[in-house]
Amino acid sequence: MKNFFTLFTILLFTISQSQELKDLVVPKDYVKIAETTGDLDKDGIDETIIIFDSPKKVESFYNRKSPQRELFILKNSSGKLKIWTKNSTIILPKEIGFSPESNPLPEITIKKGTLIVTQSFSTNSRHTQTYKHTYRYQNGDFHLIGSLQNFDDTCEFNMYDEINFSTGRAIVDQKYYPCFQEDKIAPAADFHKEFNYKLKKLIKMNNFKPGENSIKIPNSDKHLQY
Repeated sequence: MKNFFTLFTILLFTISQSQELKDLVVPKDYVKIAETTGDLDKDGIDETIIIFDSPKKVESFYNRKSPQRELFILKNSSGKLKIWTKNSTIILPKEIGFSPESNPLPEITIKKGTLIVTQSFSTNSRHTQTYKHTYRYQNGDFHLIGSLQNFDDTCEFNMYDEINFSTGRAIVDQKYYPCFQEDKIAPAADFHKEFNYKLKKLIKMNNFKPGENSIKIPNSDKHLQY
């Protein structure tokens, strides 16, 4: 009987919430570039997640004005898509990096009720930056619960930063290699550190911008970036 009332309460809340949400009307000149579906709030009904290129302009690398990308999380109600939340900070601008025309499109997946966003771009002709951020719906909002960063050179280094904000487990791994035939030694010593770092409060998705945050690594002058 208890389970019945719990299920009934969730259903009643879902119906009430869907009635308050606005229908998705795709704004003029928005172009869909990625889409996936999955259950983010564990109510047994899949949400739809879409990323759009928008006509809005934002500052990007190399003093560019780039089209902004926006992420929509949509509830499915009676055959209609309704806007649960939208975000214009966690998806990097379209024209980012050294050669934006070669950047892959952002990827969105849902795994175990979490939303995972993967983005990659070149910072110059040799360097590639990749971010993978994980968000979870809890306590009435979406929060950042994990970050993984790869910063790679074609031959000289590979840098890896990972942190799970739920458990506090953090890993930094930096490897360096002689790049050219005349190089006798690597440009720096390899570095590996595992440590614990707990935020006092998880970061809300709408307050987060990829790559603009760092944590000082204990007993080191290095930082973990996320």
